[in-house]
Amino acid sequence: MPADPIPPRPTVLTGARIFDGERFLDGARVRIEQSRIAAIDSRDAATADGEIVDLGGGCLAPGFVDVQVNGGGGVLFNADPSPEGLRTIARAHRRFGTTSLLATLISDDWKVMRQAADAVGQALAQAVPGLRGIHFEGPYLSPARRGIHRESAIRPPDADALALFAGGGLGSVVVTVAPEAVPADFIAALASADIRVCAGHSAADYDTVRAALAAGLTGFTHLFNAMPPLSARAPGILGAALEDADSWCGVIVDGHHVHPASLRLALRSKPPGRVMLVTDAMPCVGSTEPRFLLDGQWIEVSEGRCSNADGTLAGSALDMASAVRNSVDLLGLPLAEALRMASLYPAAFLGLDHRIGRIAAGFDADLVLFDDDLKVRATWIGGTRQDHD
Repeated sequence: MPADPIPPRPTVLTGARIFDGERFLDGARVRIEQSRIAAIDSRDAATADGEIVDLGGGCLAPGFVDVQVNGGGGVLFNADPSPEGLRTIARAHRRFGTTSLLATLISDDWKVMRQAADAVGQALAQAVPGLRGIHFEGPYLSPARRGIHRESAIRPPDADALALFAGGGLGSVVVTVAPEAVPADFIAALASADIRVCAGHSAADYDTVRAALAAGLTGFTHLFNAMPPLSARAPGILGAALEDADSWCGVIVDGHHVHPASLRLALRSKPPGRVMLVTDAMPCVGSTEPRFLLDGQWIEVSEGRCSNADGTLAGSALDMASAVRNSVDLLGLPLAEALRMASLYPAAFLGLDHRIGRIAAGFDADLVLFDDDLKVRATWIGGTRQDHD
């Protein structure tokens, strides 16, 4: 009989400050065995077996988790729903510290939705590094709040929608709906299938959103954007989101989508851990192209803003490292909280905070190393390193 394969030698990462998901640790080191974190111990502990890697300074933190990625590296998921396209998107975002992402499909025809699901299933079977699942942003949205989404794609739930979303093999699944556009029992059925249901691109009134929350709604997609403002007698979707203590809110901190003061108010309203960073990233992230095609219209990228000829925002040019930096510089957050918003909190939203979002024994060895300017120097996914200097 052939001999059993010899497992790879452990790796011990040392020489960097460590943020473990809760606090900063000085004088510590991280031991990786195969694809998992085996231990965190002191640099002064007895020399461990395995390869000792001196990181030469910087900060080692849990890899970033982005639940809303439309594209990257010149690829738009809607335009290229294939395993190869997903590999390119994930590779582009890894340069900016994202080690887990959900490929996000903007409202599209049923055929494209099926192709996207098939592509994600195949890519997960191929273990494409960084891919954790799929986010269907629509098409069951409010036409009045569709934003850049194609109007002809907006519609009531398709007959086979539940079967597609809950069919298995897609990893983590998030579905964004307008609560006024779908029956409450549709939300309940999705939630019972362990699908994260978010409200977005919606003009729903407060009572409708409260009913959706009772049915199983768990989050809000890009808070403040594509929803009416809160007013004195009409709190609406925004008021319901800020009042609810249990739901998660994704926010785009790029200085274009939401005023920093509004984001600071949201952070004061929600309990700690319920606001997470998302990028809503488009193909321009990780690409030098100044524009891209979306549903037949050119989207121009200028000064960090993506918009069509009418000035409508079309996703973002934001990466997660920049989102963390902006959370510190624009919102005045401590770096530790900004890092939690980029890793631990989205991991909790997905129900994966027992595997990712922390540097702790038993967790996946998904890590990011960055310098004092939050420039990413290296990432690890499942213990495999890629340098980004």
